[in-house]
Amino acid sequence: MTFTTQHAFARTDRSRFGQWWWTTDHWLLGSTLMLVGLGVMMSFASSPAAAARIGYHDPFHFAVRQCAFAALGAAILLSVSTLSARGVKRVAFVGYGLSILVMMILPLLGHAAKGAQRWLEFGGFSLQPSEFLKPCLMILVAWMFAEGRKGQGVPGVFIAFGLYLLSVALLLVQPDIGQTVLITVAFGAAFFMAGVPIRWIMGMGAVASGGFIVIYLTFQHVAARFHKFLGHGDGAIDTHQVDKAAEAIRAGGFFGRGPGEGVMKRHVPDLHTDFIYSVAAEEYGLIFSLFLISLFGFVVVRGMYKAMKLADPFEQVAAAGLFVLLGEQTFINVAVNLNMIPTKGMTLPFISYGGSSMLAMGLTLGLALALTRRRPGAYASTEGPAAAGSALG
Repeated sequence: MTFTTQHAFARTDRSRFGQWWWTTDHWLLGSTLMLVGLGVMMSFASSPAAAARIGYHDPFHFAVRQCAFAALGAAILLSVSTLSARGVKRVAFVGYGLSILVMMILPLLGHAAKGAQRWLEFGGFSLQPSEFLKPCLMILVAWMFAEGRKGQGVPGVFIAFGLYLLSVALLLVQPDIGQTVLITVAFGAAFFMAGVPIRWIMGMGAVASGGFIVIYLTFQHVAARFHKFLGHGDGAIDTHQVDKAAEAIRAGGFFGRGPGEGVMKRHVPDLHTDFIYSVAAEEYGLIFSLFLISLFGFVVVRGMYKAMKLADPFEQVAAAGLFVLLGEQTFINVAVNLNMIPTKGMTLPFISYGGSSMLAMGLTLGLALALTRRRPGAYASTEGPAAAGSALG
């Protein structure tokens, strides 16, 4: 038994598990699994208040479900991280197609809540397809940008823009402005990292700015939230959750009230989802909050560093785009909790309660880990994504 165990973790182990173990970045893997564990811990802190407010008899209703989501999310993360670059493309292609198909039927069969139709309900589970769309879109646009750079007649840029515009159109139908902003920024980052000419970047920035103005003028709730955030609103948008979340963060101090001792979570409907950060701050304090942010920061920075060292242009842009998604969504959630930006309805990756969010983030980081593995030749070049020149224009 001792020999078998040692052999399984030896660098000479050529089994599928051995090759995966010795080529995967252990720091990224360990930090991501730590985030999953912290999400489970926070679900036990927020579940009693959330269950009591909604009327569930079991105070740990959400915690038990989150444990199941976390186990499945971790399984997805680990299994997807074993894929080759070709396998990553296949998963993204299928995932994007299925997500688009489900989003197309949402106006007919989707579950409406809070003025939006973003979920498909079945068997007591609510599926939000846009969560799975994001990582798959990043993989596909990186693939198309890479194909366009080869100069072999593949209209990669136009296909990438087509995939992006189709995604945005379906998101605006729901409407989901937060996810629209998220994928727009991530798409722009991938566009930049693909090494395109600066005039293309400036053009896209101008179009995006115009698009946000149109959204502001078209969607009344967006304008109302923006005005309320600036202090010029007429009270149409309730700031109760933001105000109570701010009180919870202040009440936590440096070391927090203690596990389960939070008070403000009883007064905020979405404390177990969008405002879970304020629960962490109240019960565990500023020190824990900074640790949580630092852990996310470590994953993003190390992931971007690993991505930029990759030799293949597709793998570079795809991996970096996935880590940009993680960092951007984390920033938006924390910034909303701190009342730095208008409310967006964005979960904190791995920490907030939610099956779609947990499973989709498992897919996102699994794809990122797969792309950053030390396969033969993967890190043969130290050049950045723009160093190889551009065939996009």
